Amino acid sequence: MPDKFFISLKRFIPKPVFDFFQPLYHWLLAFFAAIIYGFPSRSLKIIGITGTSGKTTTIEFLHEIFQAAGFKTASLSGLRFKILDREEPNLLKMTMPGRFCVQKFLYEAKKAGCEYVFLEVTSEGIKQSRHKFIKFYAALLTNLSEEHLEAHGGFENYRRAKAQLFYTAPIHVLNSDDPNFSYFAEIPSREKIVFKASDWPPHLSFKLAGEFNKMNAIAALAFAKHEGIAYDVSKKALEKIEVLPGRMEFIDPPAGGVKNFRVLVDYAFLPQTLRKVYETLKPSPLICVLGAAGGGRDKWKRPITGDVAHEFCKKVFVTNEDPYDEDPLKIMNEVCGAHNFEKILDRREAIRAALKAAQSGDIVVITGKGAEPWIMGPGGTKIPWDDRKIVLKELAKA
Repeated sequence: MPDKFFISLKRFIPKPVFDFFQPLYHWLLAFFAAIIYGFPSRSLKIIGITGTSGKTTTIEFLHEIFQAAGFKTASLSGLRFKILDREEPNLLKMTMPGRFCVQKFLYEAKKAGCEYVFLEVTSEGIKQSRHKFIKFYAALLTNLSEEHLEAHGGFENYRRAKAQLFYTAPIHVLNSDDPNFSYFAEIPSREKIVFKASDWPPHLSFKLAGEFNKMNAIAALAFAKHEGIAYDVSKKALEKIEVLPGRMEFIDPPAGGVKNFRVLVDYAFLPQTLRKVYETLKPSPLICVLGAAGGGRDKWKRPITGDVAHEFCKKVFVTNEDPYDEDPLKIMNEVCGAHNFEKILDRREAIRAALKAAQSGDIVVITGKGAEPWIMGPGGTKIPWDDRKIVLKELAKA
């Protein structure tokens, strides 16, 4: 694979030298990837979806709407790769994969005759030039709040990284309710499509919980309207969606199983997204399982995440998430902060304990991983995992 060959070259370059030339290295990778696959984006309408949260969900909505309208579509997100009706899970543990992977995907979408491609674009991906040499038709911003602050050196740099996508696309789709709307609205564009919460259509029978999911649907509706898709088509497509894997997903017990409480799995891992999940589920009493990722990822959020859980949950189990090369117990202690949460290192044991602690009317809320297929350990090790499958197995034992 070309990407593995180029990436392996890093091992032969002294770290100080590599760090100095890192921007050029990433740019060259993007350039060679585009050359090898023949600049496929030139034949496609690529819509880059970015933001702090809601990217994957918005992509799922857009894919369904545009397919229902008769367009040939493809989408790439942290959840899955889809080309027409063919799909496969994203097992890479990367929301926006590497340059060769993305260009290959675009090439395959072009070969399949796709017209629109919905592509999840992350700030880390932009930082590493994964968006380079992709001809974007439109850029969509779901929302923006604190994330990847340590990796980018602060919120302003994080926002500036996101903004780079909008300098590459002629059409901008912006959330006017977001505090950062003015910043992005000042970026030059050929057209601006603006959406807001009050645009919610009153007769849409939407099955997904949460005001944040409604905002994602509004964003998809706004862009679909711009592309000439009738509202009735968009409405029917959205009303067909009953659940998205690992996104506000309630897990039903196995056939014949009996339980008097509910279990929900969600991807939320930031304090602000966790708060939205908990607020959506209130006033039900909440039994919460959570943790935080290691590898130097947003250490600032750990105690704040614990504070949010303390505010909303009647009982909290703090457990292992994706420690990478960090000490998982240290991460768990930082999440707990001053709170007397129950700490259980083994994630399966923590889920089991939460299910046992649940009483009639409770909701067990398991956050941080959603439908992710791995727990990431030291030295790049991957432990096969799926919170949803673990819940089903534990419920079957009850």
